[in-house]
Order: sequence, then structure tokens, then C-alpha cells
Amino acid sequence: MEISRSLFHFFVLVLLLLLTSSTPTNANVEGDALFSLRRAVKDPHNLLQSWDPTLVDPCTWFHVTCDSDNRVTRLDLGSAKLSGNLVPELGKLERLQYLELYMNELVGPIPEEFGGLKSLVSLDLYRNNLTGTIPSSLSKLSNLKFLRLNGNRLSGRIPRELTKLGNLKIIELSDNDLCGTIPTSGTFSKFSQESFSNNPRLEGPELMGFVRYDVGGNCK
Repeated sequence: MEISRSLFHFFVLVLLLLLTSSTPTNANVEGDALFSLRRAVKDPHNLLQSWDPTLVDPCTWFHVTCDSDNRVTRLDLGSAKLSGNLVPELGKLERLQYLELYMNELVGPIPEEFGGLKSLVSLDLYRNNLTGTIPSSLSKLSNLKFLRLNGNRLSGRIPRELTKLGNLKIIELSDNDLCGTIPTSGTFSKFSQESFSNNPRLEGPELMGFVRYDVGGNCK
């Protein structure tokens, strides 16, 4: 009888361990990351009202799409009138494929942590008021096809590391305050000058062997 009771307790313990395995943990991490964004922005139309941190699974929240494993794959908040800052916690969304935050009133820098979005296909932050430099960490996004950062107030040089993004199909960096020269190597060889227009301090295109990358001492 004692052996049967011990076995019963053992199987109950195993079951509890299985129920608290990685999926809820991932859901909690991703839910916390998204809720960090909610706390950091003003939401005049209450589009984020369903983002309840007491729910284990953020896949029930509006404007959030998940895969069959309940991992976040899309965040659709374009033209949502959001104001405030991007948060580094979003870099924890490892299966995020589409980050759509275009045409809002977001300010501040693009977090370096966005380089952790290893599944990202499309990064659309155009027509906000973002400042600072383009993070070189975005060069880690090997699946990235669409990078649209136009219509902000980004400054500094275009990171040369971005030319290594072999899957990049579209890049839009126009209407910023970028400086230095325009890369022409790697995937950048196929992009037209329209992708970089209306950056008054930006020179180029870069002619390998003639125009140095570090030209212009006041490029910040």
C-alpha cells in the first residue's frame, strides 16, 4: 500500500512538472515584454486595453498574432496614434516575424536589443519621431526582408554591417538626418538612391577605393 501511495505521489509530481514546462514560461516572458511596451506608450484609443498582464497567454490580446506553439509572430499597431518610447524588452520575442509600428508618434532610439529578433522578416517603424543611430545589431536579423525606417529623425552613419543581410529586399531610410556615405557593397548594390533620399548630410554613393566610409568628421 505504501509503495502504491508513493508511486501515486511521484506521478502527481511529474504531472505538475509537465504542466509548468517551457510553453507557459515562454508565454510569460513574451507577455511581460509586450506589457512593457504598453506601459511605455500613451494609447489614446485604448487599442491595448485587452493587454492584461494577469493572463498567462498574450495570444488572446488584440493586435497580437501567435503560432501553433502560442509564440508571438506578429505585432500590428500601425497608425495607432501611440506615443512614447520603444522598449528593449521587445527583443525577447524570438519568433516575431512582423513588427508593425509605423505611422505613430514614437520617440527615442531604436533599442539595440532588436537584434535579438532572430525570426524577423519585416521591421516597419517608418513615419515616427525616432532619434539616435540605426543599431548595427540589426545586422543579426538574417531573415529580414523589409527594413523601413524612413520619415524619422535618425542620425549618424548607415551601419556597414547591414550590407551582410542577404535576404534584404527593400530598405527605406529616406527623410532622416543620416550622414556619411551610402554603402554600395553586398545587398546594398541593388538599392536605388531613392531609398536614401532627403538626408541632407548623407553623401554618396560610396565608390570603393575612392570615397572613404569615415569621410566627414562631424557625422554623428
